[in-house]
Amino acid sequence: MYGLIGKMMTVDGKRSELTALLLEAVTRMPGCLSYIVAEDTTEPNAIWITEVWDTQESHDQSLTLPEVRAAITKARPLIAGFEKGVTTTPLGGHGLVPAER
Repeated sequence: MYGLIGKMMTVDGKRSELTALLLEAVTRMPGCLSYIVAEDTTEPNAIWITEVWDTQESHDQSLTLPEVRAAITKARPLIAGFEKGVTTTPLGGHGLVPAER
């Protein structure tokens, strides 16, 4: 499995708009096992995105989907910046079925 955890900063007052857009855009992404959007509890303009994919290739291919490209275009004006993200190798957990090795 392939995982990503990233922190995104939104333009002042646009966090709810951006999170709604991201949550709307996460339907039917082949290979996506989990896509979680969460508000930071201490920073009013910060959100966290945690993704789990069957493979890195599935993640990379998702970025070419028309609905994902459209969401990225809509989201750009709402994003103030990104902080360093991390790549992980998810092993499993509650609600996540491990991919076959």
